[in-house]
Amino acid sequence: MVENMDKVKDIIARENRIPVWSLPTAFLGIIGLGYFFTFYDISDIGLAMPAIDEQFNLHGSIILFIALSVGLIGYAIGSYIIGSLADIFGRYRSMILTMALTAIGSLGDALSFNVPELTIFRFITGIGLGADLNLVSIYITEFAPSAVRGKITVFTFLIGIFGQAVTPFIGYFLVPAFTTGWRWLFGIGAIIAFIAVFLRMELPESPRWLATRGNNISKAEKVLEMMEANASKKVGKLPEPHPESVVVEEPKFPTLYLFKKPYSTRMALLIAVWFFWYIGNYAFLGDAASLLEGIGFTVAAAILYIAIGAIIGYPAGALIMMYTSDKYERKHVIFAATLVWLIGMISMATKVIDFLYFGSFLAALGLGMYLQVAYTFTAENYPTRARSSGFGITDGIGHGGGALGAILLPILVATYSWAFGFVFIGITGFIAGLLVLIGGTRVSRRNLEDISE
Repeated sequence: MVENMDKVKDIIARENRIPVWSLPTAFLGIIGLGYFFTFYDISDIGLAMPAIDEQFNLHGSIILFIALSVGLIGYAIGSYIIGSLADIFGRYRSMILTMALTAIGSLGDALSFNVPELTIFRFITGIGLGADLNLVSIYITEFAPSAVRGKITVFTFLIGIFGQAVTPFIGYFLVPAFTTGWRWLFGIGAIIAFIAVFLRMELPESPRWLATRGNNISKAEKVLEMMEANASKKVGKLPEPHPESVVVEEPKFPTLYLFKKPYSTRMALLIAVWFFWYIGNYAFLGDAASLLEGIGFTVAAAILYIAIGAIIGYPAGALIMMYTSDKYERKHVIFAATLVWLIGMISMATKVIDFLYFGSFLAALGLGMYLQVAYTFTAENYPTRARSSGFGITDGIGHGGGALGAILLPILVATYSWAFGFVFIGITGFIAGLLVLIGGTRVSRRNLEDISE
């Protein structure tokens, strides 16, 4: 047992000393394609909703909002259950499963002919997406070196964020123009997801997981040898490993780690952060087009306002984070992102045409700045043995805020005004950033094991 523990520490120490991304560069694209689908789907449902509402003769009924919120319930369930399975059975197998579920769910969305069918397939899509968002963030975090972890994760996210940037334009050309346009919108997502399933089969398992949880030292060494060889080609001789400084916790069911300090305190804070963030995030992504339509804009015009802001704002936000998330402490840049988000929502509440464009841009900029840095920050706060489980609980319960926001926003708008709706979206996101700023852990440029102390 002692000998095996020494090997585990040696593997972790060898991985910690690698200063650069040591997998093939193409793997970043493969991982980014998963993000692309995730953000494509997050955006497409809000764009499709006005057409679904009309064709299913729902006339703005809250039934549609409930049907779509079921997908967020699926997020929560999938993120925790499949996330826990990933801590037990590995990241690789779980990532294949999650993308397959999203592909099947999105295809079912496209073929649905009534609300019950749409509800079922949105639930399946949600299970896959919630788990996949969890696992992709965990996977990149465990492979990326501590000194450039923020930059690497945001680079991959930048590939994916184009899904959120281009989706409004795809929706603009499909949804208003064709009766089946919203179906094609979902169908395109299904095609992307099926492609991602096959590409992911090229990815290796995480050496950290193989050593600490998979009990497969030989396979961990093979993956690590490949990583070391790639890194040596880029930087020459690698630094010496220091296994004596590595602390490995005893085997235990993953979730049990989360109920002792410091993880229990971190989990409580992060659940609150994501709950508040998702209230506004999903309310905006799901309902912004409908809000604008409700105050007199056509569906095409509403989608266009969102699209123009998205195509510039999302990539710009991610690029800003590529060059700041490792340079500055992550909780500070997360707070800055939520401040941008708040200003964007207040701008959209004015109904002035120029401010609508500006607000749409700032909203997308804030999202592009916030999401991946916050996902990375969440993953860094948990130990390897329970990282996926911790992320799953945090993000899963947090998505309850998304479900609440999707249902609550139409009620608030009907009771008060559409302007109040946008301000509400901005304030809830800002509260999330404030919580991180006040209670967040220092994580930038630290080894994953060191953050667990």
